[in-house]
Amino acid sequence: MSAPAPLCRTYDEVTELRAREPRAVARALAARRRRPSFLPADGRLMLVAADHPARGALAAQGRPTAMHDRRDMLDRLRSALARPGVDGLLATADVAEDLLLLGALEDKVVVASMNRGGLAGATFELDDRMTGYDVPGVVAARFDAAKMLNRIDLEDPSTVGMLEAAGRAVTECARAGVVCMLEPFMARRPDGPGGRVVNDLSADAVIKSVHITQGLGATSAHTWMKLPVVHEMERVMAATTLPTLLLGGDPTDAPEETYARWRSALALPSVRGLVVGRTLLYPQDDDVAAAVDTAVSLVR
Repeated sequence: MSAPAPLCRTYDEVTELRAREPRAVARALAARRRRPSFLPADGRLMLVAADHPARGALAAQGRPTAMHDRRDMLDRLRSALARPGVDGLLATADVAEDLLLLGALEDKVVVASMNRGGLAGATFELDDRMTGYDVPGVVAARFDAAKMLNRIDLEDPSTVGMLEAAGRAVTECARAGVVCMLEPFMARRPDGPGGRVVNDLSADAVIKSVHITQGLGATSAHTWMKLPVVHEMERVMAATTLPTLLLGGDPTDAPEETYARWRSALALPSVRGLVVGRTLLYPQDDDVAAAVDTAVSLVR
């Protein structure tokens, strides 16, 4: 079956269609050609992430305003998604639906981002409520998976609320047959209440976060992990038997050093691929296609 023709060719057409015919989004979701399964035949996944703006995180590669221009970001995403070996997208509804209307999600895996309420730099940053997709919305959109950020601060009472909501979402996803992807961190505010949130990227802290989150929900049958690449990744990956994707983050090292760390971690048991956003969408030389091709070569 051939893919349906895109409903929109330009960004102006996207805006016009949204204004005049919002139900077109649901029709496009229903008509979108899906892959037969979440995991490809080779058992590896290469996903591009674009859910950072919804949390107010707009900087990339040392550029504070990198993600201010939505059309520029969509250009970069379309370029990335069109590269051979890229399996799909992780995004909030606004981004996913723009790309849907432009025809960029045909035959792609789509991971829906759920909790974006913990805005970057806010006093309530760790109160990361479900302000994005819910499980019925993921199912209605015919997407393949749902993702949550799980920052755990043992001194912040809001953490338990996040864990409760995440556990409930894990259970609901599993009952709907949807993959649930968890991105855990042990977090703290070194300057005290209201200060900047810092993720602890030591191996021991990542291991602790893995054990806490992989126990969420009434079943782990559909649970995947999304983990940072840190020192002693062998010890980190020994903490779980769940399939795991590595996150790219926003590294400040030279690209060659970043790629070398990814390559080493991708060889470990349980690691099934990469989910990378700003590192590939806003590379230092602005060559998105080349950055994506390099990442794909590491995954496959």
